[in-house]
Amino acid sequence: MRITADDLSWSVGGTPVVREVTVAVAPGETVGLLGPNGSGKSSLLRCLAGLRVPDAGTVRYDGAPVADWSPRRIARHVAFVAQDSAADSDLRVADVVGLGRTPFRDRWRGADATDRAVVAAALEVVGLTERADRPWKALSGGERQRAHIARALAQQPYALLLDEPTNHLDVKHQLALMELLTGTERTVLIALHDLSLAARYCDRLLLLHHGRLVAAGTPEAVLTTDRLAEVFEVDAELTTGALGHPTVGYRRPLDPALPIPRPTR
Repeated sequence: MRITADDLSWSVGGTPVVREVTVAVAPGETVGLLGPNGSGKSSLLRCLAGLRVPDAGTVRYDGAPVADWSPRRIARHVAFVAQDSAADSDLRVADVVGLGRTPFRDRWRGADATDRAVVAAALEVVGLTERADRPWKALSGGERQRAHIARALAQQPYALLLDEPTNHLDVKHQLALMELLTGTERTVLIALHDLSLAARYCDRLLLLHHGRLVAAGTPEAVLTTDRLAEVFEVDAELTTGALGHPTVGYRRPLDPALPIPRPTR
């Protein structure tokens, strides 16, 4: 599925958060969304997922304006994975993942054999089969994040939009998630903080700064030392990793007012 946004803007209380952003994500493409905190990544993703109504501009799925779509229809095409989730639910893990089947069920119909099979497959993909009957609140932060990814997969969407899904994951599960996303035929737009991880796995990168799109292209084209200094305010070094992708190393922050942590005894 192709996702496009034309001159998209969104604000809160009169304060612009997303400013005239135009993007296009091709079918089957994995695109990384980068930018410092407060750059508008989460807000842009929510606009693209149909969860927020932009102040201006148009979001389209395969050329059709999303504003004309019902929430149910959107949920059958696009799955959104948020950064964090509440941990006080009394549901089982399988029940949480099963919420991904809601767009395909009538209001009063419970889960059928197809729903259960899809949920079981999604749990297996993220390595949570043995946790299926455990209480949701008993999971660690990383396990909850993997369960939310399973819920998104249970929607069987054409596109996945993920907001920093690697935050609570250890290195093994970060790599496993990125391998999963790049191995799918789905369209994927993923916000990431780890620039080296984004460069390794994403076909293209989009870089936001103060709500504006300031760069778009291959990892090699987007990640430059001057751009990292301007956007992230860091003195960085770019090298070519063992697999041939850019790797970002950091020397120091460029703001001299920031304190340098000292080891404690």
